[in-house]
Amino acid sequence: MPSPARTQGASIAVNEMLMVMLAFLVVLGTLLAIRESDPYRKLISLSLLVGGIIPFIVDRGLLDVAVAVALIFPLSTIFLLMACPEGGQ
Repeated sequence: MPSPARTQGASIAVNEMLMVMLAFLVVLGTLLAIRESDPYRKLISLSLLVGGIIPFIVDRGLLDVAVAVALIFPLSTIFLLMACPEGGQ
């Protein structure tokens, strides 16, 4: 059976690796949202951005804010899709 100190060190390494991957997701979503001109692709990029940000909000203990973001972002996406022209340009 592994010692508790050993498993605690492993979980810290996994948590740090997860934070790095989520930060990469946020940066990737930001750069793609800046680069894209097609509104539909921009919405996908913004979804990557929000998907990476929500775990950081939860990590800080702001669960009410995370729930609000999780509810508001899909609704705003629906409204933005309704406002986009049919061809996407």
